Amino acid sequence: MNIISATSIDAEVIHDLMIRAFMEYKNETPPSSALNETVQSVSESLVKGEKALIAFEENIPVGMVRFLVNEEGVYFFRLSIIPEMRGKGIAKRLLKSLEDYAHKVNVSTILCKVRMNVQKNIYLYNSLGYEIYNEEVVYKPNGVSIKVVSMKKNLIPRSIVVNNL
Repeated sequence: MNIISATSIDAEVIHDLMIRAFMEYKNETPPSSALNETVQSVSESLVKGEKALIAFEENIPVGMVRFLVNEEGVYFFRLSIIPEMRGKGIAKRLLKSLEDYAHKVNVSTILCKVRMNVQKNIYLYNSLGYEIYNEEVVYKPNGVSIKVVSMKKNLIPRSIVVNNL
C-alpha cells in the first residue's frame, strides 16, 4: 500500500473514490452531501488550502481522506474506501498517515464529524482512540435535520513517545 499527498491535479481521482464510497448513502434522508460535489468543487477546495491523502494498492487508487488544518487541529472528512476494498485496513492506514502529517505540522488533535446513525464509522474511530466530545443536530436548507457526533483524538507528542522508549 502506498499513500500519497494529493494536489488539485488529483481532483478527479479523489472525486471518483468519494462518489464510489458514498453511493451507499444515496437513499439516506438526506443523502450525503458528498454526492453533490463535482470534480471542479473538489479541485477548487484543494486550490484553496484543503488537503487530501490517497491510498493506492498496486498503483490503483482505493481510498482517500480530505482534511483541513485549523486552530483546533487537523479536521478530516469524506474518508472514502471503495466498497470492494473495505475491511482491509485501508481506512486505518489513511488515518495513521493523517496522524503522521499532524505530527509533522506540530498539531496534536485530529477531529471529525460523523452522522450518529452511521455506527460502523463511530466504532472504527473509537477503535483508533477517537472519543465523542459533542452531539448536535445539523439543519439542512431543505428543512431536514441530521444528528451528528463530533469526535477527536489527542495525539501524544512524538518527543514524549521517543523519550519513553
